[in-house]
Parts: sequence; C-alpha cells; structure tokens
Amino acid sequence: MAQSNDYIVIKAEENGVNVIGLTRGTDTRFHHSEKLDKNEMMIAQFTEHTSAIKIRGRAKVQTAHGEMTSGED
Repeated sequence: MAQSNDYIVIKAEENGVNVIGLTRGTDTRFHHSEKLDKNEMMIAQFTEHTSAIKIRGRAKVQTAHGEMTSGED
C-alpha cells in the first residue's frame, strides 16, 4: 500500500479542539488523541500507522489540497 506522508497543519479556533489519529488496516481504531486550546497549532503527518485524522471542534486546517475550517455552524 502506497503512502504519501502528507502533513497537515491544525490551528485551534477555540479551546478544547480534539485531534484524533486513526489506524490503518482491516480494523480502524483510535491510536492517538491530542487536545488543543485556542491558537495552539499542531502539525500532523499521515504515516504507515495513521490513515485518517479526525478533528472535533472549530479549527483551521491546511493541507496540500487547500485550507478549510472544521466545526463551522
């Protein structure tokens, strides 16, 4: 399975934004979780273990494919 090792940048727009890494393979599971407060940033990478990243809360997300905002009303 090819992997791209793309990075994403997440900037919390409110306190308590959850960033959750999900595993690769036959069973998708949570394998890592971080909580960000307002204006904190995290740089995350897709790896052989991380196939998806879930974001709960309002945050700006920058990827190679553009910028988006999670948690908008």
